[in-house]
Amino acid sequence: MHLPNLIIDLALILGVAGITTLIFRKLKQPVVLGYILAGLLVGHNIPWTPTISDEKSVSVWAEIGVVFLLFSLGLEFSFKKLMRIGGTASITAIVEIAGMLGIGFLVGRLMGWSTMDSLFLGGILSISSTTIIIRAFEELGIKSQRFAGIVFGVLIVEDLVAILLMVILSTVAVSQKFAGGEMLISLMKLVFFLAVWFLSGIFILPTFLQKARKLMSEETLLIVSLGLCLGMVVLATNVGFSPALGAFVMGSILAETTMAEKIEHLIKPVKDLFAAVFFVSVGIIFDPGTIVEYKWPVLILTVVTILGKILSTTAGALLSGQPLKQSLQSGMSLAQIGEFSFIIAGLGLTLNVTSAFLYPIAVAISAITTFTTPYLIKFSEPLYNLLEAKLPQRWKAAINQYGTGAQTIQAESDWKIVLRNYISVMVVNSVIVIALVLLSEKFLWPLISEYVSSPTLSSVFTCFITLIAVAPFLWALAIRRPNSFAYANLWLDKKYNHGPLVMLEVIRNILLVLLVGFLVDRLFTAMVALFAVLPVIIVVLLIFSRRLQSFYSRIEKRFMSNLNEREGTTNGVPDLSPWDAHIAYFTIPPESPNVGHTLQELAWRERYGVNIASIERGKRTVYAPTRNEKIFPYDNISVIGTDVQLEKFRTVVEMEITGIDTQIAREDITLNKLIIDEHTDLRGKSIRGSGIRETVNGLVVGIERNGERILNPDSTTIFEWDDVVWIVGERKQLQKLMKE
Repeated sequence: MHLPNLIIDLALILGVAGITTLIFRKLKQPVVLGYILAGLLVGHNIPWTPTISDEKSVSVWAEIGVVFLLFSLGLEFSFKKLMRIGGTASITAIVEIAGMLGIGFLVGRLMGWSTMDSLFLGGILSISSTTIIIRAFEELGIKSQRFAGIVFGVLIVEDLVAILLMVILSTVAVSQKFAGGEMLISLMKLVFFLAVWFLSGIFILPTFLQKARKLMSEETLLIVSLGLCLGMVVLATNVGFSPALGAFVMGSILAETTMAEKIEHLIKPVKDLFAAVFFVSVGIIFDPGTIVEYKWPVLILTVVTILGKILSTTAGALLSGQPLKQSLQSGMSLAQIGEFSFIIAGLGLTLNVTSAFLYPIAVAISAITTFTTPYLIKFSEPLYNLLEAKLPQRWKAAINQYGTGAQTIQAESDWKIVLRNYISVMVVNSVIVIALVLLSEKFLWPLISEYVSSPTLSSVFTCFITLIAVAPFLWALAIRRPNSFAYANLWLDKKYNHGPLVMLEVIRNILLVLLVGFLVDRLFTAMVALFAVLPVIIVVLLIFSRRLQSFYSRIEKRFMSNLNEREGTTNGVPDLSPWDAHIAYFTIPPESPNVGHTLQELAWRERYGVNIASIERGKRTVYAPTRNEKIFPYDNISVIGTDVQLEKFRTVVEMEITGIDTQIAREDITLNKLIIDEHTDLRGKSIRGSGIRETVNGLVVGIERNGERILNPDSTTIFEWDDVVWIVGERKQLQKLMKE
């Protein structure tokens, strides 16, 4: 019987990969390096070992591996999580990526490489390795430390930027031009389609999964999830983007559903299998001879990667308001490249725009920096102590002063609220209208033209049906007034605010005219649009205003319900503050001696100096628990304290946390900073008398007064003018402490 070569190759690949990964597990090294070694052994570059015979088929499996890797990454990502990680991680990541892109490109050009090689080199060096960092943090037992939260937030932003980089590099590679206009059009196209996919996906998929829940066995859910993933891959490819982007987007959409964890659990074996083949394929095309030939570029670029990432990440964290210690620890943790770098390097080879030596050089740099990462993390604190002793006092004072303004709760101005809501309404509804018009032109118009012989009549029918579909969104764009309370406050000030508010109304109605013109221009002439269709649309919007408002409200309610469906079941990352204290999360094992005792009996605050911010018990969350609250098995508790306090407390619970989600999945409870000034009514009140615990589920854990810090203040402490109060609680709830 004939056995296909692919099966023989897979048997060889998985067998060798199994042996090498066992060895690397024993050596406590990342299994990714074991896969690469397996690929090297079964490839054509090692003549005295068995080799695969059908490399083309293996490369197809490797492409599937990239798709499922990105799909799984999207399931851990979610756009809501990106919106909530705060400015710290965003600023740090942007500075780090921009710095490494520039450094990589410059070094490549200095070594005499081509422009395209240098550009791809910058992309390769700019993305750190999530897998390596998680493994290093787990082995060193530092996942509860404050800087780890910054690192995980940066990794989230890096994942998204890596996707954008792939799109940009693909555009540049295909056009072989660096025209700013073309790049801008590509980015606008990407943002538009991301918005369309996200809005439509959130509106449809959570509802579909909720309705079909009773019919969803594990097998069915797995098949449906993979079908949705590959469907989006096909759609993204047809639109002109990479398959990886489609997989990532679908994963991020499903991440907002209540089934996200279950899908992630089901997809993991599939992802692990195909990802293993992908990393083995990296080793297959890895040529050791190239490394010998390019040993000096490898050495130079390894040093550039380590130093460049340390400097750029540290600078970014300092700019975001973080203290020097956490900034330096973050920089030394991110000083490596990994799996996304392989994908970017492979993209250059696939598009045939980069030299063959770039891929093995990227693999070599990744292997070296993988080994150096744990040592850099360990050395970060001694290096900080050395710097602190050497830095001039005025420098340290300037850094500390710069960081004190971060993460402060302040009253949002009415203008900020109104502008944000206006922009949201205009952008979201414009994207939906444009998407519906393009779909109508591409599918509806040709369909109607098959049955209606007159071109003019088919255009009229198409225009009429499309207008019915977009009418609710045109109404929202032209008439719906966002946040009437803030708007009314501004309108009362006739002297300064009437003009700008009227201008906002004029701008959004001009946008309405442009969108209607865009629709009619696809079907009729501009004169018809101006004198016939536009007046009809305005009349229709006014006559059916109430019905359109009702219909739009139902659409908006459904969308917001789907978007927030996962709230309460999975929480997210805390906003990090520049203070020494931060929040970490622990799970109480059932055999813990703390089970069954009240917080008063355990006296964790007195013994360890930590505060319990919340207790998550199934679907119920107890915010700012009282001293009489008991601890039960599998309680998820959020604990606030310094690195030293949390490390001492860690021994109490002996938690076992796997993966990144436990660190980046709780954003409801945050450490916030409130200034006692004219925006609050707390001056002269005691902590107990302020009602912070009862009214907003908040817990006061510290007060900064006249340059001194009062940790765990007594409930009788009186708030004074200009006190900086540190409160643990829900950020949205704490906004209630501000004056309206």
